Amino acid sequence: MKNLSWISIALSYVILLDVTSHAASSFEEIKRMAELGDTVAQLNLGNSYYTGNGTPQNYSQAAEWYLIAAKKGNAIAQNNLGMMYNLGIGVPKILVKAYVWSSVAAAQGNDQAKKNRDVVARKLTRMQLTRAQKMAQRCFDSQLQDCGG
Repeated sequence: MKNLSWISIALSYVILLDVTSHAASSFEEIKRMAELGDTVAQLNLGNSYYTGNGTPQNYSQAAEWYLIAAKKGNAIAQNNLGMMYNLGIGVPKILVKAYVWSSVAAAQGNDQAKKNRDVVARKLTRMQLTRAQKMAQRCFDSQLQDCGG
């Protein structure tokens, strides 16, 4: 339970870090920009759905927007998505996918993702970890398009 609390706090911290870049924008403006393909807006739209800032809280919508930004290479969105898979918030709790997305973000230098990846790795069996590492490699090889979700 201790790790769960720490991870929830870390996710909230990471989410709030990037909200400030579009703080002056309204939810509708962020949504419009996200729909036009702006990766930072896509991350922030996910943040808005996650926190309920400007819209009703909707974790599954948050995960969908994080996935869109994650596949475009946004390390914060990748880390947030990994944490959501780790906790089962808005997505099924799938530790292998949590490891994959945390690994991808960690490879981009996201220090929080490195910590999250290591937390998840300790929860996996040796076989699951091997599978997760292969999935992470496939994710890299596919330029983030085949990352298991």
